[in-house]
Amino acid sequence: MTRSDVRQLIVILGDQLDHGSAVFDGFDPRQDLIWMAEVTDESARLQVTLPRITIFLAAMRHFRDELLALGHPLEYVELTEDYATLSQALKAAVVRHRPQRVVVVEPGEWHIKQALRAAVAECAVDYDEREDRHFLCSHAEFARHCAGRKQLRMEYFYREMRRRYRILLDENAQPEGGDWNYDSDNRKTFGKAGPAGLLSRPIASFEPDRLTLEVIALVRKRFASHAGQLDAFDWPVTRADARLALQDFIDHRLAAFGDYQDAMWTHEPWLFHSRISAALNLKLLNPREVITAVEQAFRAGRVPLASAEGFIRQILGWREYVRGIYWRLMPGYLHQNALGAAEPLPDFFWTGRTDLHCLHQAIDQTLKLGYAHHIQRLMVTGLFCLLLGVEPQAVHRWYLAVYVDAVEWVELPNTLGMSQYADGGVLASKPYVASGKYLARMSNYCVSCRYDPAESVGPKACPFTTLYWDFLLRHETKLAGNSRMALQLRNLGKLTATQRERIVQQAEAFRASLRPGGRSNLSS
Repeated sequence: MTRSDVRQLIVILGDQLDHGSAVFDGFDPRQDLIWMAEVTDESARLQVTLPRITIFLAAMRHFRDELLALGHPLEYVELTEDYATLSQALKAAVVRHRPQRVVVVEPGEWHIKQALRAAVAECAVDYDEREDRHFLCSHAEFARHCAGRKQLRMEYFYREMRRRYRILLDENAQPEGGDWNYDSDNRKTFGKAGPAGLLSRPIASFEPDRLTLEVIALVRKRFASHAGQLDAFDWPVTRADARLALQDFIDHRLAAFGDYQDAMWTHEPWLFHSRISAALNLKLLNPREVITAVEQAFRAGRVPLASAEGFIRQILGWREYVRGIYWRLMPGYLHQNALGAAEPLPDFFWTGRTDLHCLHQAIDQTLKLGYAHHIQRLMVTGLFCLLLGVEPQAVHRWYLAVYVDAVEWVELPNTLGMSQYADGGVLASKPYVASGKYLARMSNYCVSCRYDPAESVGPKACPFTTLYWDFLLRHETKLAGNSRMALQLRNLGKLTATQRERIVQQAEAFRASLRPGGRSNLSS
């Protein structure tokens, strides 16, 4: 294909690996050229960990080969060509091929969207940006949901989505079982016996094929200074494997997902979770097929309603809702810091070397696997950062760098809004704060830890518990008007002046030990 032959340059981004994408509407292989590129910008800028870099590159290269097998004309820019940014690579492609227009589906990150628009404008060719129909709620539909509401809450959005798509409704268009939400049934713990007797079989594994092994070797060499490990890499990187992962979850873990989705256990990273979030966010799976498969499993009597509803709520409700929040509030949302948090992210977040056992478990598995389930993110790493007072943008950069399913549209609202309360209550109705006693209740982490979750001061005091009370003390005035914080603030009021002073002193000494140059003993 010569330069004058190209009618449309069809741009496919690394998280848009969908053969049914709107970018292919009107595609003519005789006139159009598909274009994909690997660039170093984000990986270098964020110090992205090895598992996350690998899953994106491996999935892109498999998708490339699928397109080539279909006989589609395609130009694929590999990492070895050393383009720093996607904009640079795209402008070079436009100069080479002189297309009449560039076609792209809306990117999943605000800054990439702006950069691509600017790059194409510089080249003076038409730019056709299409809606991403992977999602079930468009920007216009979300705007209509928000219109006239003084306060946004996911629950009401979720009910609208259930009605619109007729998901888990009975013959009278009412919610199955009589309730919209069974979250109160989704908080069971394993007890002292742990999950061993409940886990029926090992989670499905996807051994890297030749192409993925080539990517692993490239990433190890090119990003040798980055954190993370690749010895255990076995993520699905093709649609076929992603569908197998979905079926494995439905067949063997969905039934117990509802009961135990909030539970944690030492050396058990997966438990009853699905491992399909990365495949969804790469567009290897469509949310419609996931929701349909889960609902069918419920209607066939294979899984209880609470499990089906709890999982569907994550896809149809929360996933769509946070995307709506992201695009509605960007770019200003990125800079939110309602609590004025300014502490640096502790160094051990990049190594896992800490004697807080819960943090060691969550961070170590994150660096090894690129994965931690939602409670480990919200109530271990996220909770620690919130209580410590870490700058929320630093927390955001870490989450975006380490998790294989991280794309900014979903990661940023979850981090700044749900986890760090940096938006002041736009996404979550209260800060999700708890003492070490929560971790003791929901896991066995505290059993193997040198700290006592019941103690807030003294040499054995759990830093989570110390920082919990300190957080309430620091933000007591700000939180006083939040009805959902009333009980916690009443308990705070029971502390004596002496207790308060000792907590503040111990919390500040702990913070100082974690700052650059501090003398932290968290080195196990």
